[in-house]
Amino acid sequence: MRIHNIDLGDKPLLLAPMEDVTDPSFRYLCKRFGADMMYTEFINSDGLIRDAESCQKKLNIVDAERPIGIQLYGHIIESMVEACRMATEANPEVIDINFGCPVKKIANRGAGSGIMKDIPKMVEMTRQIVNATHLPVTVKTRLGWDDSTKQIVEIAERLQDVGIKALTIHGRTRAQLYKGEADWTLIGKVKTNPRMQIPIIGNGDIDGPEKAVEYFNRYGVDAIMIGRATYGRPWIFKEIKHYIQTGELMKPFTVEEKVTIAKEHLAKSMEVKGERRGILELRRHLTSYFKGLPNFKELRLKLVTTDCPNELSELLSQVAERYAGFIQDQSINPSPWA
Repeated sequence: MRIHNIDLGDKPLLLAPMEDVTDPSFRYLCKRFGADMMYTEFINSDGLIRDAESCQKKLNIVDAERPIGIQLYGHIIESMVEACRMATEANPEVIDINFGCPVKKIANRGAGSGIMKDIPKMVEMTRQIVNATHLPVTVKTRLGWDDSTKQIVEIAERLQDVGIKALTIHGRTRAQLYKGEADWTLIGKVKTNPRMQIPIIGNGDIDGPEKAVEYFNRYGVDAIMIGRATYGRPWIFKEIKHYIQTGELMKPFTVEEKVTIAKEHLAKSMEVKGERRGILELRRHLTSYFKGLPNFKELRLKLVTTDCPNELSELLSQVAERYAGFIQDQSINPSPWA
């Protein structure tokens, strides 16, 4: 699959942009385990042009992460265009537009999936962003605002017509949030539409190798984007690729192996964000690494309350020792993230 001149190979796997999740330390791990393309956390266009420090930091990318996309969201066309120009200077491979986030404070302002209530504005914003950068522009969106407005087949055509180079579709409406099952049938209809010439990337409910292969084959998508299932499981990309290549499931990681990965994550998080903040922001990941372990409450509480790197490392070693050889149930969905 190619996005403009970016060759991602056959059946590529993409890491979904997720706020407070896909930070540099987590992207580092996902890349190491085989993610073919990744995205930054999504960036508020208004905050970026106001020079907000938190937004500026999200523009920081390193060569080891490439190819990478910077994702922007906002409801004001002029702000989105200016933010696009600023993001272009950070030199990612792709500028991605977030037309999919269902969070109330974003959607109710007409940003994210909220713009699906105004399709002409959605198209015009996209057109102006495409014209504002030399980089390929992609879009991530949903099936529609609600069940009565599933217009994604028409929307896909119109976005292609104004110049986007790939389209990611999450198989839910905004009204669904993350409830129920993702409906990939409309994603498949977009892909089989003879008018569509750009890559179509499917997103929603991919939680393991067997489903990934099934959905590649059933719906014919060019790539799959994975969100929730990476949370506490960055190695899912390796698992899926192993299954694609061999037809066999990869041997599950033991708890000891996961502890080793968690320690690597800890070191990278502190390297990127400093000791205190690196530990604080790792906590949301730590509990997911070990979700489902029996009689884990006491250790879990210690893991998410200590501020000392050495103590945290020792606690992780205790997890490895106590659960030596234990295999967790990978079917447990660790997070409500998309």
